[in-house]
Amino acid sequence: MANKAEKWDINAAGKFYVDQQCIDCDLCRETAPAFFARNDDGGYSYVKAQPASEEDVGLCMEALQGCPVEAIGEDGE
Repeated sequence: MANKAEKWDINAAGKFYVDQQCIDCDLCRETAPAFFARNDDGGYSYVKAQPASEEDVGLCMEALQGCPVEAIGEDGE
């Protein structure tokens, strides 16, 4: 389960975030490329934009559920 206290500062403010457990597997970026991006310097994913529509939220939830290390959270601010 993702930890809000360990989320990357680069995440866009809002409900979804990626924490420091990320292993840079690329699943979230492939699943929801409009919302997740890679920090090339750090080698991890982060939320670049928060979803606005129900369809977009569904894509982000699919990424969250597929994350092999549970680094994506949905309880952010």
